[in-house]
Amino acid sequence: MPQSFTPPFTSSGRSALVQAPPWHYAGWLVNVAFEFDAALGAALVPAELGTATGKGCVHFADWQACGDDGRELLDPVYAQYRETIVVLEIAAKPGVGDPRLCFYCPLIYVDQDISLLRGWLQGWPKKIGQTWLTRSMPLIHPAAAPLSAGSQLGASLSVKERRLVDASVTLSGEKAGRLGFLAAPTIGAIGWPDLTHPGSVAVPRYLRADIIDRVESGWAGGSATLRFHDHPVEELALLGPVDATTASAGWMGITVRGALPLDG
Repeated sequence: MPQSFTPPFTSSGRSALVQAPPWHYAGWLVNVAFEFDAALGAALVPAELGTATGKGCVHFADWQACGDDGRELLDPVYAQYRETIVVLEIAAKPGVGDPRLCFYCPLIYVDQDISLLRGWLQGWPKKIGQTWLTRSMPLIHPAAAPLSAGSQLGASLSVKERRLVDASVTLSGEKAGRLGFLAAPTIGAIGWPDLTHPGSVAVPRYLRADIIDRVESGWAGGSATLRFHDHPVEELALLGPVDATTASAGWMGITVRGALPLDG
């Protein structure tokens, strides 16, 4: 019998794109919180979950991931990837979220197929995109972008060779709290069309990742600029003009051991 967790299905399971969880992640993140016209959030937030509050966050991340055996760390082409995560704060309907104020992820972009499928299995709607972000290094040097007052960080996302997001951060030297999915539970959607009924659409089921063993370096705070660009396919610009309210940068690690239903 095949031993694969995901396709391709082989007797050994070795070539499966994704191995079974737990999945361990460690990464460098630049986070930009923003405000927008809450009424426009209805285009990206399912009505059955709740309503957008007019607040959101973009996370630019440079990740390294592995399973329990850590073998990906010895072959980092399987471990490393960058992504941009967009989450919107929602006032959840009764029975949807605990606490009632949580986040929904309508859009997320990644540059690695392994991460793409891991995301789909968790309810994160990942697509392929190219993320760049300034790295901070533990050096006092002009090119190191140390986590100190005055350091400047940049980040961008391009999808299908078109720029979708631009951000810049100037660190203040002060500590910051958690932002976005770092601060509150985040809901995702999972669903697949059935090609035996090719005219039908997928019916999404909502869940959240089962995250344990979170560690953080602490977050360096700052101010930011943020811009969403029009795109012929991607719908991020439906949120209209956005105002960056605060920003942070730092390192974190988490373990995903599965997913939970909203009432779990």
